[in-house]
Amino acid sequence: MRTFKLQVQTTVDGYMAGPNGEMDWLTFDWSDDFKAYVDALTKPVDTIVLGRKLAEGFIPAWAAGPPGEDQESIDKMNNTPKVVISESVTESPWDGVTIASDLVATVNELKAQDGGDIIAYGGGTFVSNLIAEGLLDELHLFVNPTSIGGGMPVFPASAYHRLRLVAATPFECGVTALHYAPTR
Repeated sequence: MRTFKLQVQTTVDGYMAGPNGEMDWLTFDWSDDFKAYVDALTKPVDTIVLGRKLAEGFIPAWAAGPPGEDQESIDKMNNTPKVVISESVTESPWDGVTIASDLVATVNELKAQDGGDIIAYGGGTFVSNLIAEGLLDELHLFVNPTSIGGGMPVFPASAYHRLRLVAATPFECGVTALHYAPTR
């Protein structure tokens, strides 16, 4: 079975965005040790799963070749097959992207296929649904050294989840990667 992992940026108080979607708290000046960690995390990935809202910015941004990104990372993000989960979009506006409406069935089908790791990126609703449905094998929380006091939480408020800490890795830029596995 393939490993399905989540990579998400968060504040120390557990928010992935401010009350109005603000992301100005992110640490953008990544240190070399953090870049190496992210490269190692994404190297075995051969499928990206996105929520629709994030996909609308993510896919075009990588296609344009974001300033400051190395060509290898740009190629990895552009050339890796993507599945966008959406109940409102039925046809992909992007080349080489599959649209699916059933989150649970789609993820379970992907995990049952042969291949490398699968990684998820997304906003609050998408991430909360992944967590609530128990679909993730690994959670990689990139904790930025900032507290914002409120906003879009990483974890759904109505669910209880026990996690096992696999590793905690601090980086020179101030971000700490917390690698968790769900306790099942």
